[in-house]
Amino acid sequence: MASKSPAAKTTAPRAVRPAGEVRIIGGQWKRSKLPVADKPGLRPTPDRVRETLFNWLGQDLTGWRCVDAFAGTGALGFEAASRGAKEVTLIEQDAALVAQLKKIKEQLKAEAVQVQRGDGITALKAWPAGSADLVFLDPPFDANLFEAALQAAVRAAAPGGYVYLEAPGTWSEEQLAPLGLALYRHLKAGSVHAHLLRRG
Repeated sequence: MASKSPAAKTTAPRAVRPAGEVRIIGGQWKRSKLPVADKPGLRPTPDRVRETLFNWLGQDLTGWRCVDAFAGTGALGFEAASRGAKEVTLIEQDAALVAQLKKIKEQLKAEAVQVQRGDGITALKAWPAGSADLVFLDPPFDANLFEAALQAAVRAAAPGGYVYLEAPGTWSEEQLAPLGLALYRHLKAGSVHAHLLRRG
């Protein structure tokens, strides 16, 4: 029994990994590093989940319009731009993270990327209706924003467009249908449930 206790203690911090870096997985900036600030609630999408997501989407996002409503590190939005998205808007409330996103945009010379400070849900509500091919939703898990974020994302998404949602639990077809969304793909990785949804 005693020999198991130290192992449990050493594995727990690895799952949290509050600071460090993540890498862009594919496209023109493949292997470029993105810094991860040590901030409460900041939880970048794991590399394996992003890789699976972009496999689901078909790798090449040439011409797509994307919105990352809770940008954080910008990993999802920069990954989309790396893979050819025509327009990527990163929305983030935290001033320090906004400054970091702007710095990364300059370093990558990411002309397709726009960085906007503000509330993700408010920004989606003001978005030109039906104009986004892909909306990324990765809100803080403890903020209870999921339903409001999904409602705003459906409004912004084009018919047949995609909404990507990260949540601490599974969203079922019964929960999604009243919002006008259908479950296209689902993946559980640790405590994260990744959903790729389509607007009906």
